Amino acid sequence: MEATGTDEVEKIKSKFMSAWNNMKYSWVLKTKTYFSRNSPVFLLGKCYHFKTDDSGELSTDGSNFDKINTEISGNVEEFRKDFISRIWLTYREEFPQIKGSALTTDCGWGCTLRTGQMLLAQGLILHFLGRAWVWPDALDFDNSDSESWTAHTVKKLTASFEASLTAEREPKILSNHHQGTLKRNWDDSERRNEVYHRKIISWFGDYPLAAFGLHQLIEYGKKSGKIAGDWYGPAVVAHILRKAVEEARDPELQGVTVYVAQDCTVYSSDVIDRQCSLMDSGKADTKAVIILVPVRLGGERTNMDYLEFVKGILSLEYCVGIIGGKPKQSYYFAGFQDDSLIYMDPHYCQSFVDVSIKDFPLESFHCPSPKKMSFKKMDPSCTIGFYCRTVQDFEKASEEITKMLKSSSKEKYPLFTFVKGHSKDYDFASSPLHEEKHLFPEDEKKRLKRFSTEEFVLL
Repeated sequence: MEATGTDEVEKIKSKFMSAWNNMKYSWVLKTKTYFSRNSPVFLLGKCYHFKTDDSGELSTDGSNFDKINTEISGNVEEFRKDFISRIWLTYREEFPQIKGSALTTDCGWGCTLRTGQMLLAQGLILHFLGRAWVWPDALDFDNSDSESWTAHTVKKLTASFEASLTAEREPKILSNHHQGTLKRNWDDSERRNEVYHRKIISWFGDYPLAAFGLHQLIEYGKKSGKIAGDWYGPAVVAHILRKAVEEARDPELQGVTVYVAQDCTVYSSDVIDRQCSLMDSGKADTKAVIILVPVRLGGERTNMDYLEFVKGILSLEYCVGIIGGKPKQSYYFAGFQDDSLIYMDPHYCQSFVDVSIKDFPLESFHCPSPKKMSFKKMDPSCTIGFYCRTVQDFEKASEEITKMLKSSSKEKYPLFTFVKGHSKDYDFASSPLHEEKHLFPEDEKKRLKRFSTEEFVLL
């Protein structure tokens, strides 16, 4: 009985946390983000130009399209469609209880797991849909009407507070935006793409069986001493993602693997070994690889000398983003303009969506508006991600990034390096292909101690 009472207290605390968190962050969703007309905007390797004869700034919510010509307006629309098509994974509440805890929300502690999910989701989009893919219904969001989004937010906050006070489940407030998806007449290509679009999102569902859902990621984190409610930093999340992809049993995922750099070094032979490893079916075929590189962009603060390199990385179409943020908050960085980074924020707490049902609503998995942050505010701790479909793609990427590292580095040593050979050739105790049952081998745990001071502070 006492345990039940404790669980109820935890649930009420979770509701108050969710309500407070949305009070704290909802203004971000209502605030317009302005982009310069005179500088290109990069989003995961794609470049957009908003340049006109007039100087000044341009809002990407569509509120001042009447002031610019049709050609530029179209480019803004393309950028908005591309951005909205990225998968947005945020705090959720009222999902099935996390094993070993009373938690039914990750509000206040799960933001780095969410940004890691977003990075992995982009890698899977590249793998199954390609960089040119955009969600056909992206602009069916009524996000140009800020009042509709604000009104929805206010209703949700009110309902959340009422639910907190009564200890009842939050009432569902659903929009009609997703109904257009159900009515669309798809051609074969669009139908195939929509199947994968939904499948990718379902792999990140907030229930225990989802391959890359919060519940599974927390289980893998336990093997490194983490539990639900703990803080997870960018380096640790990189290894959790690797383990999650290794353990995924969906046949569709057998053609993808994840490699995590060791001590800021990518060992080319280890990567190629992963790409050429046998599938579970015994089929010999090369796998696509997502390469994750945990790095520090400075000491206590981010070194501005690394700005050009970060911009260069985000200019590559095979970049899948950066798990980073600023002190106390983790963000998913996906692009830049001038010296500002473009990001998606996981801190907005949304209701649980059952992704196992047919035609589940998609709108809460797509961010209606990009946000910008000055590079100098970025926390130095981050994890950079790349996707390479083939061994040839990896070899080309390693050459291209190596040149970029050398040309952009003003320091004696580059931010990270690509080295030929295996890690075991350089006196490392274990190869990432032959790890023990633990999430991290002992030598890896020692290396990760370097990152203990660089992780963000718990909210």
